[in-house]
Amino acid sequence: MTATAPAAPRSAEEQARLEGAVREMFEHHISFNKVLGLKVLSVQPGDVRGRFEMKPELVGHFAYGRLHGGVISSVLDAMAGLALMVAIAERHPGDSAVQVLHRFARMGTIDLRIDFLRQGLGKHFEATAQVTRLGGRIGSTQMALHNDEGELIATGAAAFVVS
Repeated sequence: MTATAPAAPRSAEEQARLEGAVREMFEHHISFNKVLGLKVLSVQPGDVRGRFEMKPELVGHFAYGRLHGGVISSVLDAMAGLALMVAIAERHPGDSAVQVLHRFARMGTIDLRIDFLRQGLGKHFEATAQVTRLGGRIGSTQMALHNDEGELIATGAAAFVVS
């Protein structure tokens, strides 16, 4: 049995192209992320973060101005997918930006659990996600959502098919 040589790491230029393409796709080509106003803050391995501003379209309870639970779930699900994309890109350092983005087309959420811990009150919210396991077919993640005062609003766990 012959060992295969590890793929050459992505050049700094190709890594920058990948990060730009991931941001572009996530913020501009996924229509629901645009509706949410979700912006990527970081797509570094171990540091995947996004942010969105509170706006009237995201309110779930009109009398209190709380963030809708579906928005919270959607944001955490989206961030989990983004974290897996970053992990997949790291697993395949020889892939170009186009090849990594092509892998995204095969991903899908198969399980999502959200724990709502506090009311969704704030001027803006920041979501984080980390990969807890990336197998050949399934990836698992944990996520968190904080408001502008740093209060933990919700946590989540998700599993995705990744192949």
